[in-house]
Amino acid sequence: MRAVSILGVGSTRFGRHDEAAIDDLAAGAARDALADAGIEPERIGALYLGNFVAGMLTGQEVLAGLVGEAIGLGGVPCTKVEGACASGGIAFRHACLAVGAGLTDAAIAVGVEKMTHASNPRITESLNSAMDNRADAPSGLTFPGLFGMAYRLHAQRYGTTRDQVSSVVVKNKTNGLSNPLAQMGANLTTQDVRDSKPIADPLRLYDCCPASDGAAAVVVVARDMARGNDDAVDVRASVQTSGSARIAGHPDLCSFDATVNAAARAFDEAGLTAQDLDFVELHDCFSIAEIIDSEDLGIVPRGEGGAWAGEGRTALGGDMPINTSGGLLAKGHPVGATGLSQLYEAVHQLRGDHPNQVHDARFGLTHNLGGTGVACTVSILGRPDA
Repeated sequence: MRAVSILGVGSTRFGRHDEAAIDDLAAGAARDALADAGIEPERIGALYLGNFVAGMLTGQEVLAGLVGEAIGLGGVPCTKVEGACASGGIAFRHACLAVGAGLTDAAIAVGVEKMTHASNPRITESLNSAMDNRADAPSGLTFPGLFGMAYRLHAQRYGTTRDQVSSVVVKNKTNGLSNPLAQMGANLTTQDVRDSKPIADPLRLYDCCPASDGAAAVVVVARDMARGNDDAVDVRASVQTSGSARIAGHPDLCSFDATVNAAARAFDEAGLTAQDLDFVELHDCFSIAEIIDSEDLGIVPRGEGGAWAGEGRTALGGDMPINTSGGLLAKGHPVGATGLSQLYEAVHQLRGDHPNQVHDARFGLTHNLGGTGVACTVSILGRPDA
């Protein structure tokens, strides 16, 4: 396999885009990524588009073909991929594989979702299709219910407190204030989080990421093409794993095997360890998810995720900055776009121009988890001089 690099990134702001069609959102992010890369559409040999619920919520499928046509790709293969909330990360991995295998010298990955026009019950119904509906639907659980159970178990086992979990929200909302792409940055206290509306006890409203519209895109090229470009970022690893689609298929809700396995494989592929990382963008769909994910990725010792958050060790300037972008909690979660938006943020950290810049960042990791842990991607990026 050839070495590959990211040459260009693009993203819309996350939030409400009432007037924009879903394919227009995606095409806009793709054009921005191509412009950022300085590559003409004619040089792109493949497009992979991550999306989860466009058919259910907008009535529009064949998005990959629509976006490819809109950005001038002609007869280039355009493929939609779906892995629930990990759809964007999977699209990126496919682009890396296409370039790495020599099928093309340049590929583009795009992720998009449009959700805010739908009612909350309709959004919940659509997102619940990421569960095994034959096995899990009769339980009546939604994803807030699942992560509410995970929260309670983590607290019982490790002594994780309400204030520690709230610290994740306070940190990410604060980070979001500086990120122009984030829709829900805020100055909150742990008491504000505790006092917000109950959703699925012990989860409160501020513990949950908001539904969102948005798109992001990444241009991947053979590393030889990126030499001499100061904005290029090397892809050191891009891994995809799978886990159970059933809630009962997980023996321990305080951990997701797909994340544990993806992290191990990614570190091995990159020739790095967790201690080599300078920052992480991970899948904080709920506040407790950031704590569990940080432990599964091996960047925080098992059972200490809550304590690290409470002590500020995962804040900007801490031992391991997590979600300096504001994460899903502040940016929102346009499901198909999330994995690629994490890569967008990581690229800007490694270029040294992020609004919440980590000092002298050399290596970063992105983590995108889908459904009940049914799909996971972990990517490790590095500066070319690292």
